[in-house]
Amino acid sequence: MKLKLDIDPDIVAMMAAEVAAGERAVSAAIREAGTGLKAAWRAQITGAGLGARLARTIRSQQFPKGKPSLSAAALVWSNAPVIVGAHDAGPLIRSKNGFWLAIPTPAAGKSTRGGPITPGEWERRTGLRLRFVYRRRGPSLLVAEGRLNTKGRAVASRSKTGRGVVTAPIFLLVPQVKLPKRLDLARDAQRAHDAVPGADRGELGGGASRMITRGRRRDRRRARHDGDGAAPRSRPAPRWLSVPCREIRPSA
Repeated sequence: MKLKLDIDPDIVAMMAAEVAAGERAVSAAIREAGTGLKAAWRAQITGAGLGARLARTIRSQQFPKGKPSLSAAALVWSNAPVIVGAHDAGPLIRSKNGFWLAIPTPAAGKSTRGGPITPGEWERRTGLRLRFVYRRRGPSLLVAEGRLNTKGRAVASRSKTGRGVVTAPIFLLVPQVKLPKRLDLARDAQRAHDAVPGADRGELGGGASRMITRGRRRDRRRARHDGDGAAPRSRPAPRWLSVPCREIRPSA
């Protein structure tokens, strides 16, 4: 006696269709979470008054690229990690040499390289010598004898009689500066994580920290006081969003 068994519909085809539907569902959920987190971070940066240019450094990318996957993940990062990380952490900034932080006043002007000018560069540019003035209350000063030009910057005086010469404060000296915390990136990251189906069993944080090194060197130089103090080098951790495939229940 011979028996013949036919299964209709094809179980293999049904399982393949379910797997494909699950891949599309997982990828769509991760893509929405990644783009939502990018938009939230950008809105938070502009809302803190840090400008649209810094907000546009927030980027996102989905992996794997160009195809759905049950192991899809999204990475949200900043191309200016030093600046964004400093406003997110609110660190205490000290001089790397253990002395004073020199904060330029409007009379000091700006550096020819962009960003804040240092006392050494100011003396080389103007030819004037800075003099230390200690104050018991308030920050101490670095002052110079000269005149103020039409832009309010201290320059060397050409007067032989001393007319118009003033003692102008060029730098404020403080032992440390507390940068106010203006961002809370972890809050939005947690919200994006919780919004993903099955996120209670997923992973957030960690991951490929090497990818965050896309921050441009120019931004790192802007966040550094050359010779007089250094901004913190902390970087915001990349936010990975992933969920196990079995937690996704795609519709039939």
